[in-house]
Amino acid sequence: MALTGKRILITGGAGFIGTTLARRLVDDNEVVAVDNLHRDVLTGTELGEHPNFRFVVGDILDPEALHELARGCTHVVHAAAIAGVDTVLESPVRTMRVNVVGTYNVLEAALATRDTLERVIEFSTSEVFGQQAFNVAEGHVTTIGSVGEARWTYAVSKLAGEHMAHAYHDELGLPAVSVRPFNVYGPGQVGGGAIRAFIEAALAGRDLTIHGDGSQIRAWTYVDDMVRGLLLCLEHPAAVGESFNIGNARSAVTIFDLAGRIKRLSGCPGEIVFQPLHYTDVELRIPNVTKARELLGFEAEVELEDGLARTIAWYRARLGSPTA
Repeated sequence: MALTGKRILITGGAGFIGTTLARRLVDDNEVVAVDNLHRDVLTGTELGEHPNFRFVVGDILDPEALHELARGCTHVVHAAAIAGVDTVLESPVRTMRVNVVGTYNVLEAALATRDTLERVIEFSTSEVFGQQAFNVAEGHVTTIGSVGEARWTYAVSKLAGEHMAHAYHDELGLPAVSVRPFNVYGPGQVGGGAIRAFIEAALAGRDLTIHGDGSQIRAWTYVDDMVRGLLLCLEHPAAVGESFNIGNARSAVTIFDLAGRIKRLSGCPGEIVFQPLHYTDVELRIPNVTKARELLGFEAEVELEDGLARTIAWYRARLGSPTA
């Protein structure tokens, strides 16, 4: 089962996950990507030259532009958002505005083209599970940190978007699906994130800096596995009206272990050093993907060691690093 001959709108289409998804779709479908280029993976890639790909500089806070772009689409993937701990801490108002109002605008644009629409994918986040998330399933209670702690502004905004997507499905019949990505990494990643920070430092021969004591545990998802989950959500009839964890519980490691692996795989001459945390951090985050496995047939395929090696190779080629 694969999408063919569809017209697919991707918001955040110049971003990390958006461009990776577009590459998988563009040979057999018309792909329209909209992005304000706040984070730009697209420029300079072969994707922008593909005859089935159209890129539009735009913003999800512009409802009229979204309505025009969505007209006649069969599928909408809403990946645009403000993300990254540092960005959220610096701009909590912008985070709420873009992630809540922007998601409303996308859902309204999708609703306006319901005659052709087959599916809408709305990106939520694993952050909705709060600081302690072990083997969490979609039906588990979402736990957000205290009001006034800026770290949780992102999680609250994305959880609101997820509730909106479900409301549009339940009340208005929109064929919406929500996905909760768990720590996605891989070639093309821009913005924040421990893996990118560690790899760039390693390839530059610098020390790898851990914020906190390194005991925080994450389960990492290679971007190809994330896209595999998205494709299933776009195609499978059982996905409509549901939320799905997309992740790889087998890749769970401490941040200290992660830094050590990247140091070894990259041949980094630097040391692993520690700095105090300046924000509230997630202590444990491991998904349960039983629902995605049983309803969609999803299974992560890329193990952490392999994914890190591929990612390091991509950054080495991109940065021209002499580190071998």
